[in-house]
Amino acid sequence: MQLTIHTAESAPPASKPILDGIASDLGLVPNMAATIAASPALLSAFDGLRRAVESAELDTTSREVAGVAVGVAVDNHYGVAFHSTVLGKLGVEEADLTRMRDGQPPAEDKLAAVYDLARQIVIGRGKVDDDAIARARQAGYSSSEILEIVAECTFAGLVGVVDNLAGRVKLDEFLTPRAWG
Repeated sequence: MQLTIHTAESAPPASKPILDGIASDLGLVPNMAATIAASPALLSAFDGLRRAVESAELDTTSREVAGVAVGVAVDNHYGVAFHSTVLGKLGVEEADLTRMRDGQPPAEDKLAAVYDLARQIVIGRGKVDDDAIARARQAGYSSSEILEIVAECTFAGLVGVVDNLAGRVKLDEFLTPRAWG
């Protein structure tokens, strides 16, 4: 499906204030948000999920690891590039980034637990084995944090659906060093 990367000028009027909010928060409007802007309703959902996962108790590294796991599982090139970029800035080692982008969990037990859990959540559409929950609990994730991993999986899944529907949303310049696929 051909989807336009909108600007503030070309976006539907109802999308403009949402795009302005995203730009205010991030300093730019990523191409994914600009593409979703064709539908004010979907852009509102995207922005609501974005804000919700950013306000969660779950630590940023775990959240971004879940994002990579989902991106790889659903063949979401935009999401893998985005979450890999953030993880690189957070200091995650290249070897772990490579492993995750190749569909393998990172070396650290806590991050491996979240990677495996997120992958199972998205592939199984919420059906996960008891071992994945037990590993997450042993790694220190609370029930609340496990549900926040579900929120990240939902957000990353939405991005993946749009990326795949569009036949790949053009990566923003800041994401191109971490292009995947």
